[in-house]
Amino acid sequence: MAPSPKCHGKAGPAPGPVPNGLIRLYSMRFCPFAQRARLVLTAKGVKHEIININLKDKPDWFLEKNPSGTVPVLETSSGQVIYESPITCEYLDEAYPEKKLLPSDPLERAQQRMLLDHYSKVIPYFYKISMGKKRGEDVSAAEVEFTEKVSQLHEYLAKKKTKYFGGDSITMIDYLIWPWFERAEMMGVKHCLANTPELRKWIECMFEDPVVKATMFNTEDHKVFFNTYMDGNPNYDHGL
Repeated sequence: MAPSPKCHGKAGPAPGPVPNGLIRLYSMRFCPFAQRARLVLTAKGVKHEIININLKDKPDWFLEKNPSGTVPVLETSSGQVIYESPITCEYLDEAYPEKKLLPSDPLERAQQRMLLDHYSKVIPYFYKISMGKKRGEDVSAAEVEFTEKVSQLHEYLAKKKTKYFGGDSITMIDYLIWPWFERAEMMGVKHCLANTPELRKWIECMFEDPVVKATMFNTEDHKVFFNTYMDGNPNYDHGL
């Protein structure tokens, strides 16, 4: 029987061993970091099962697998555990090499990792702006800083002259960056992208990707979850 999509809390029983031929993803349906792993699993066609975790009421058995309590976490049928979203995605690309998402050229891989490092400094602004707006705070300074940082992504694409960050087809870096742009409207930063035509073209292309379509939620569902999260009572099972 396939695992229920409902999240597992502290009182929930531990799942059994991972079935042979599968890899298990511990996730949370609305988590952008976990979505990175879901995108890669889907893009590569890896057979997997998903167990969702209540991140406010984490089971002890989950904390034994990842003491930091974050998702995503991968578990193999032999009991090996891998966590942290970029690490899980790189592991999947190496462990299932049939459809590689990382470039084969060492320089190109290094460039993608450098771009990801820059993007890691952009991510906090999505939350700072959206949370500040919901609390009625002045976020104009944060919006200026966000626009400056995200403009570097636009400049990267404009200089590269390709549809995607890795070239003319989707690669790992696109999936690692994507989840927050899926949420851009809900997070109140869409207007900050007005002067980034190359980046907006990338967003349009990503929305058309079958893998993105298979893993995404609509803006309204994101809004409903985020509002419950901001109110301190996140509805991890919204829509089920």
